[in-house]
Amino acid sequence: MERGNSAKLIVGSRGSELALWQANWVKSQLEHLYPKLAVEIVVIRTKGDRILESPLSKIGTKGIFTREIDEALLDGRIDLSVHSLKDLPTLAPEGITIPAVSEREDIHDVFISHPKKNYKSLADLPERAKVGTGSLRRKCQLLHYRPNLEIIDIRGNVPTRLQKLDGSNWDGIILAKAGLIRLKMTDRITQTIPTDLLLPAVGQGALAIEVRADDRRTTEFITSLNHPVTSLSTSAERTLLKHLEGGCQVPIGAYGRIENETFRMDAFIGSLDGKTVIRSTIHGEPPRAKPLAVTLAETLLRGGGIKLLREIRPFSLTEVPAV
Repeated sequence: MERGNSAKLIVGSRGSELALWQANWVKSQLEHLYPKLAVEIVVIRTKGDRILESPLSKIGTKGIFTREIDEALLDGRIDLSVHSLKDLPTLAPEGITIPAVSEREDIHDVFISHPKKNYKSLADLPERAKVGTGSLRRKCQLLHYRPNLEIIDIRGNVPTRLQKLDGSNWDGIILAKAGLIRLKMTDRITQTIPTDLLLPAVGQGALAIEVRADDRRTTEFITSLNHPVTSLSTSAERTLLKHLEGGCQVPIGAYGRIENETFRMDAFIGSLDGKTVIRSTIHGEPPRAKPLAVTLAETLLRGGGIKLLREIRPFSLTEVPAV
């Protein structure tokens, strides 16, 4: 794609402050690389944005944060869409592909104390402390670490969750660090939680850019934003998730990365009450990241994961994003 070509692209995005930051980041990157390219952002409201009172684990259906955007992409109203990779089902709708995954931001979860209580970390919380999160993945790992906590289910975008915390009697909430970095709200972070306590969601910290599979023109623009190491690592995580057939109804976390020219992945699957957490790790050559992910998934299943899945999902559930 010649950088001087004059063209226009329309980006579809959810309307939250963080989603718009993500879309505007892609816009700025493209306009920098292609000075004559005009990029427009169109806000599309999804089912996940409309239904805010019910826990994701209760209402989860395939593409709760993406379906309406996918429809706009497939019918040509937009040329590309930008998502938090962790929100995307592991199987893309027919006719849609992901030619680019952005360089990953910090993958950690963080603890944010109520501003009037000033706890320094999760370890400082008293018994029966109230901690808010909308994620079964976080709930499972939190209760495994601190079974005497009371988990409060919360929904909403980052500013909304912080406002709910400030106006509540809760002791703190858990959020993804990447979102706070992007929104320049890191002053609210009390503790960056190490991954030996809380493994992140599959794809956490990375952005996915989707296009129509037959749109070669847009694909040529978008591939310039792909970060190969992040793409390899998150593809392996999504391979593991697909093999485990996970989603919002199942506590699953994974973190793949390349360290010293070696691919490493930690992953876990746990019970809803946090009493059981099955965790394992694997490493090998980076080109074998996906096969390694399948091997790790099988290790988790043989280590008790099959029993957990049968208890959590006595019948087949439609895949939903792992948050």
